[in-house]
Amino acid sequence: MAAEIDAAPEPPVAPIRPQVREHHGDRVLDPYEWLRDTDDPAVPAYLKAENAYVDARTAHLAPLRARLYDEIKSRVQETDLSVPVASGPWWYYTRTVEGHQYAVHARCPLTQPRRRPDTAAGPPPGEQVLLDGNEAAGDSEFFAIGALTVSRDHARLAYAVDRTGDERFDLVVRDLDTGAVLDNALTGIGYGVEFAADGQEVFYTRLDEAWRPYQVWRHRVGTDPAGDVLTYQEDDERFWLGLGTSRDERWLMLATGSKLTTEVRLLPADRPEEPWQVVAPRREGLDYDVEPAGDRLLIVHNRDHLESDLAWAPLTSTSSDDWRPLLASGPGERFLGVDAFDDALVLSLRRDGLPALRVIPRQGDGFGDPWDVTFPEPIHSVALADNPESAQREVLLTYESFITSRTMLDLDLATGAQTVVKRQPVLGGFDATHYAQHRAWATSADGTSVPVSIVTRADAATDGRAPGLLTAYGAYEIASDPYFSVARLSLLDRGVVFAVAHVRGGGEMGRHWYDDGKLLAKQHSFDDTISAARLLVADGWVAPDRLGLEGGSAGGLLAGAVTNQAPELFAVVHAAVPFVDALTTMLRPDLPLTIGEWEEWGNPLADPQVYAAMKAYTPYENIAARPYPSILATSSLHDTRVFVTEPAKWVARLRATVTNDPAAAPILLRTEMAAGHGGRSGRYAAWEQIAWEWAFVLDRLGAAEVS
Repeated sequence: MAAEIDAAPEPPVAPIRPQVREHHGDRVLDPYEWLRDTDDPAVPAYLKAENAYVDARTAHLAPLRARLYDEIKSRVQETDLSVPVASGPWWYYTRTVEGHQYAVHARCPLTQPRRRPDTAAGPPPGEQVLLDGNEAAGDSEFFAIGALTVSRDHARLAYAVDRTGDERFDLVVRDLDTGAVLDNALTGIGYGVEFAADGQEVFYTRLDEAWRPYQVWRHRVGTDPAGDVLTYQEDDERFWLGLGTSRDERWLMLATGSKLTTEVRLLPADRPEEPWQVVAPRREGLDYDVEPAGDRLLIVHNRDHLESDLAWAPLTSTSSDDWRPLLASGPGERFLGVDAFDDALVLSLRRDGLPALRVIPRQGDGFGDPWDVTFPEPIHSVALADNPESAQREVLLTYESFITSRTMLDLDLATGAQTVVKRQPVLGGFDATHYAQHRAWATSADGTSVPVSIVTRADAATDGRAPGLLTAYGAYEIASDPYFSVARLSLLDRGVVFAVAHVRGGGEMGRHWYDDGKLLAKQHSFDDTISAARLLVADGWVAPDRLGLEGGSAGGLLAGAVTNQAPELFAVVHAAVPFVDALTTMLRPDLPLTIGEWEEWGNPLADPQVYAAMKAYTPYENIAARPYPSILATSSLHDTRVFVTEPAKWVARLRATVTNDPAAAPILLRTEMAAGHGGRSGRYAAWEQIAWEWAFVLDRLGAAEVS
């Protein structure tokens, strides 16, 4: 199956420095907790030694990595232009240039008659570059944009950049006519930057020591930040802040939310000195989303129904008692949010496990009969794209499936007519009819039916001989919806069956699906994944010894737990930035994210039952002295969400415990030394990372060659 190396090098051995953990009468010696201190020179030295071992252990894969990278690159139209979106007197868009890592953000004048520029004709006449990511990045090893917003008069640009991967940003404000930098004094801020109506002031968030956005400040452009005004502070450590503006730009919007509860405030954008006005005071478990729409508010909320309903209220409403029913969710539906336009509302929802859109026409002061937007493919994803103007009679949608590349559609809100504006080009002779997508249902341990998406070549046979790769996530009510991937074609063309298990803990089937895979019910996520793996084998999609498993972040926790519970099902496991030491992290309220995460995983400090449940499934705690599949853990030194500590500890303990022959089933840790939670920045660097990871997986599955 996998290629062997004549003389495999010896892996690094992490020193054992036991630290004691005591909770609820349980005394544990943790031999590798010392890896948490990345300021200790021994830690980066150890990570570099692991990288050196990985390089030596996978040197034979260099030709395969190069082929995969070339395949990805050859299918991408490297010089390209996004669909322009109208806002005020301008069309706004991004474009990419062959050989350049980052996008160029630009605009061109909106002429009459109003006609969207041809995206196939190159940069439109009169282009004004707002921000060239390549120039802004300079020689930085990492570069990411956390905010990019234009003032209401379209005269100023504010953008925030991260140059390490730790998701802390430095703000720059520029004059768009002269290009002059008006302000660069704000550093280390969080996500979310919005202008007041006059463009003279910006609102931004600050982070606490746990990397939680907890303050909103008002800053006058060009002044010393020492004079900034604190407009709001959130003292409940479960709650994060998010900034935005209404579609008509009349309102600044401040959302505070935990995993279970939200609270929204509004502030007139032309009166930024006023206090924030709450739409409805927080009530434990009340989750709501607000859309200002002229003289009223539209609210999607779960006050009366777990899967949420749509209501309206007067613009001056300050209580949920003012909410009036507009539309209730039906069986199999979950309402997510609403967007208001002059002619209609567009409701985003989930229906029968997939994203959907529903249009509610306006009729005078009321509304007409709702109708659903339909598509020919039974498995697909759809969402509203950027639609900044309320007067639009057509709205821009994004549509894709596992075999249809991302497509931009104009939807006529009056007639329902759909017009394809642009489909993501896929070069190299791609033909969607050469591939197929399927939906199957696995039966989990408790009898629950779990949806599984399967993507194959169209000529794939269910003869039990193919290699396969199963992915899953299962947390935070995040749905693993159908998406097109150019890189995935390299797997499919090698005969790999690609599958997504839509497990509980995610949001695929609604809020109840999420609730049934969190806290003390977390084991359901793992049972669902195991049932999906067994279905792929039982139905002949994959060979029993040629199945891989991949998961990232919370999906990495899932991958680690499933590997402990059913290692015999998998030939290889790739855990990306994996949350594999969850119990230790949840016992440390001083760490970033921990307190806010207690509503997802439980608080093992306060509840012995939660402690016992987490200890029973956390990957780091449950490694057994038995054969394991080949394992690749990938991480980033500057990851703020999942510290590099977790995969480093996990790999060290795996190597010290499992009975693998390291030459036949290696256990590897690869750390990006200049990256964050999302991996390397820049599109070419990202392709290189994907090619590196999938080369290892394909080699372990015996699927290195195109079949």
